[in-house]
Amino acid sequence: MSVIIADAAVRGARRILDNTESAYSEALAIWGSSHTVGFPNTAYYLPIAYLLLGLPIEKLSDMREVISHCKSLIPKEEDTLPQPTLDQALDAGLASVLAQELIEALRYLNTPGFYTQTENSSDEQLWLGAADDIAIRKRGVELVDGSTPGFAVVIGSSPDPETATSIASELQRNNLLTFICGKNHETSFAEQLLQKKMSLGWTSRLVPFGPESSAVVFALGFAARVAMSFGKIKPGDQQVAVDYIRNRVLAFAIALGEANDELYANAAGALYFGIPIVSDSAIPEIPPACEPGPRLVTANVPHDRIVSKAIDIRGIKTSLHTVPIPIAYGPAYEGERVRGDNIYLECGGGRTQMVELCASKPMEEIDDGKIEVIGPDISDIVAGDKLPMAIMVEVAGRNMQEDYEPILERQFHHLINYGQGIMHIGQRDIAWLRVSKQAVEKGFKLRHLGDILYAKLRQDFERIVDKLQVKIYTNHEDVQRMLTKARAVYAIRDPRIEGMTDNDTDVFYSCTLCQSFAPSHVCVITPERAGLCGSYNWMDCKASYEINPNGPNQPIVKGATLDSVLGQWQGVNQFLHNASRGKLSAFNSYSIISTPATACGCMECIACIMPMCNGIMTVNREYTGMTPSGMKFTTLASTIGGGLSTPGFIGHSKYNLSQRRFLSAEGGIKRLVWMPQMLKEEISERFNSRASEIGIPDLLDRIADESVGITEEEILPFLSLKEHPALTMDSLM
Repeated sequence: MSVIIADAAVRGARRILDNTESAYSEALAIWGSSHTVGFPNTAYYLPIAYLLLGLPIEKLSDMREVISHCKSLIPKEEDTLPQPTLDQALDAGLASVLAQELIEALRYLNTPGFYTQTENSSDEQLWLGAADDIAIRKRGVELVDGSTPGFAVVIGSSPDPETATSIASELQRNNLLTFICGKNHETSFAEQLLQKKMSLGWTSRLVPFGPESSAVVFALGFAARVAMSFGKIKPGDQQVAVDYIRNRVLAFAIALGEANDELYANAAGALYFGIPIVSDSAIPEIPPACEPGPRLVTANVPHDRIVSKAIDIRGIKTSLHTVPIPIAYGPAYEGERVRGDNIYLECGGGRTQMVELCASKPMEEIDDGKIEVIGPDISDIVAGDKLPMAIMVEVAGRNMQEDYEPILERQFHHLINYGQGIMHIGQRDIAWLRVSKQAVEKGFKLRHLGDILYAKLRQDFERIVDKLQVKIYTNHEDVQRMLTKARAVYAIRDPRIEGMTDNDTDVFYSCTLCQSFAPSHVCVITPERAGLCGSYNWMDCKASYEINPNGPNQPIVKGATLDSVLGQWQGVNQFLHNASRGKLSAFNSYSIISTPATACGCMECIACIMPMCNGIMTVNREYTGMTPSGMKFTTLASTIGGGLSTPGFIGHSKYNLSQRRFLSAEGGIKRLVWMPQMLKEEISERFNSRASEIGIPDLLDRIADESVGITEEEILPFLSLKEHPALTMDSLM
């Protein structure tokens, strides 16, 4: 390591620790040692200290041990060698990170309104602060499935807002999650982006953590929680934790502007976690840890090359989306919202009718690449107008099957959303589209929706789609005609997967996408058991295998039935053993008690048994409150995630709740005694249909929610009053 950087890192660490001790003493004097402290809505306490030291910081008094540990890492001035060693510098970097995590926790205590604690920034408040566990789960899934190939930490500020916008846009185009912190010359990278009207927050993947350099701990804390949540790294197992982050969490730092001792200390902290640094300034460079390999610190990189250089150094594989439209395009824009005065055109969403349909045709009936807009286009309306809309995508292919139509149709939502300034919500006959004024100013027309769908469906589904054409209708009569046609197709299509059963199917499918973070986790997806993340059902996996035979969705010949009640098959067990590298030998597909399926951390919901109620509760990850299990979703997820099979607990999708074999070994949905109100509302239509099948059409009304209570003692009288069937079933225990 450069002697200059090492010396500066040690000096910076001493200064940071001095500031931390001073802030801690002031907090003790004001609040007292027993006062609670921590980051909001997380089961991981202060995640860096928890991961590396195994210390759950809950009260101010708990911070003393972290401060003592930091002191032991930083050499005293009289003990410092004339030229500090690499180990001394890295230890100083670790001490800086741990100390600054305390600083940020104290900020939450002393200035509770400093951070928004929201998903996105507003004009009134820019800085978001620490990510809660909901954001970690949601964005962790993207890291797992590859839609986010890695993350960047931007520290400081660019010479001007235009340069900042260029760097941020390139990070977005490469689908990277970008964390922003710190200032340079009294301005920050985030403030520069705000000047150029860029959207900031988790939905745009440009996350402004905080104005001080200490906010870098929120980025490192994100990596720490990924390690614990998805990698199931045990808190306190420091070397294993650091190795996991270095090898599996692909990240780099971009340092913009002048460097001081504190920045060098933070740089050493990043290097401790294996995060390389690329800078636009003339700071000393650090050669590879071992040859051959990338430099740990790379200096004097031009702004127009700084992102590509950082991506190359970290070895991140990105895929740029090239679509012939006049607006920027990529997953970074998927979460954008178009609101109020910024709406130029609105279709659907209850304002008008909007419907979408994908249908397969014979080859000779498709004019490949043809895109038609039939009816008024954007040039025919004024800002704020509303139009009905029907989008018809017709496809042909030698390997195309009718079963693939809904899979292709399901892609419309996110593919259209990838356009900057385009908002798409819903599917089928409840779709909703908004086009922003900025998109129209750049030349966006309705035919560009067709350009998006043609380019991406042909690219992403090249194994099954040989020809494709798009028709976009905006006349009322045409839209009504297409609506009638689409609903007739839905009525035929929907029973296909509903009518399939596990007993009648010889081949199941695997999903091993999450093994990049949870190496022993294997998801086995059957017609009656959707993937726990909610993204894949049996049909999806079949199509995925057709598209990519070497991908994560592999066919599993289920083989001989070993237990039809629990759901265990010989072929599935053999596949589990091989795919988990010997970690798993069997699991039961239909049971929550007897060797249940593993979970990775991506699950939409978590179910667990309620012994007193003789039933089962489930909770979705959007619900942040307490549950009758005595744990919030985040705590439950940290308990069962990482590829574990945990009797009494299971991860599952929302869709799975109304599938016929959901926990059928224990009695299925008749066992459900509690779920959040928001989940009940979301699944009510399908769930009520399923409940009617089993002769209890009002079952959902008999299930308690948080308005009834959040303990078993509170909900039991309600269940008795409602004569819930679980109370008279055989004992779960």
